Amino acid sequence: MNAADTAFLFTATALVLFMTLPALALFYGGLVRARNVLSVFMHVFSIACLMSVLWLAVGYSIAFGEGNAFWGGLGKAFLMGVDVNSVSGTVPEVLFFAFQMTFAIITPALIVGSFVERIGYAFVLIFSALWMVLVYAPVTHWIWGGGFMADGGIFGEIGTRDFAGGIVVHETAGLAALVIAWVLGPRLNRTTPPHQPGLVMMGAAMLWVGWFGFNGGSALGANGQAAMAITVTHLSAAAASLTWALWERIKFGRASMVGLVTGTIAGLASITPASGYVGPVAALIIGGIAGILCQEAVSLIRHKIQIDDTLDVFAVHGVGGIFGTIMIAVLGAGSWVAQLGALAIVGVFTVVVSFVLVKLVGLITPLRVDKETETNGLDLSAHGERAYELNS
Repeated sequence: MNAADTAFLFTATALVLFMTLPALALFYGGLVRARNVLSVFMHVFSIACLMSVLWLAVGYSIAFGEGNAFWGGLGKAFLMGVDVNSVSGTVPEVLFFAFQMTFAIITPALIVGSFVERIGYAFVLIFSALWMVLVYAPVTHWIWGGGFMADGGIFGEIGTRDFAGGIVVHETAGLAALVIAWVLGPRLNRTTPPHQPGLVMMGAAMLWVGWFGFNGGSALGANGQAAMAITVTHLSAAAASLTWALWERIKFGRASMVGLVTGTIAGLASITPASGYVGPVAALIIGGIAGILCQEAVSLIRHKIQIDDTLDVFAVHGVGGIFGTIMIAVLGAGSWVAQLGALAIVGVFTVVVSFVLVKLVGLITPLRVDKETETNGLDLSAHGERAYELNS
């Protein structure tokens, strides 16, 4: 064990959990109507708790166990065989477990943004649990756990390059979000603007800070690669924020606060897979393009394809993660075959399994709340509480 690496990963683990609690909850909560903000908090917080238990039970073992090229097995279920002296690289294995657990928490939590204001609470929990075990954990094993897409796998000596989750986190969450939004159908009222842009800004700012742990921590040590990952993460976020705002100004004559910080998230998602392999100038390029590309994806999904992915999970996270993964090959930091091949395999797998899970879970518990509950808001109807005194 290396003390500096261990201390660094402790910090990174806290930062990544901070991305979900409270950052993502605030970011998503501010974007919905006031009568639904507590339901968003409830979904995100509940997912964080449930994924933690499931990661201990089976998720970590499936992702990082020593099964085979496709499935890690259950040899490390409930951390069997892991104690305070077990080491993963230069850090305690239980700390590596905890760091990866925060990724397993935020990935299904990202999907929440696609179905807010109309989803059944029981459905959220059951679907998220099954999805993490059957989609997220296997994909993690394929790419990060020594599976068939890693170095020496089906793509040859140089396998898939995904430093911190462009494929593992953002593509999987984005595509699952699109599937659920499509099956679920649009909200009864899609015209209501975000009820509290201030919460959105605060959540985005917290996500930006937390992302240093997300990307920097993925170096798994206090080293130069971690330092560069943090630097390029910041620069990509800054560039994407500016280009998103500029593109809004060109198209609509004004730049919005919600747009500016959505650009921030687009830049962060896009640099995530490449953050350990590129330098500052490349980060500016990736972020600068992402601010425009993801904004156009929002317009495409909302207005042309007309899928009500409520908070633009696929357009921002999915498209951003896919774009950043491709840019690794464009910039010469990875193999075209490996990058595109992994995107295709994981994409098809995620869409198919997510669709099947939506249908199966829908047989157990209703996918969507009734019209009266949706009209009155999920806060009071589903949870018996309201965020504000005024019913707005």
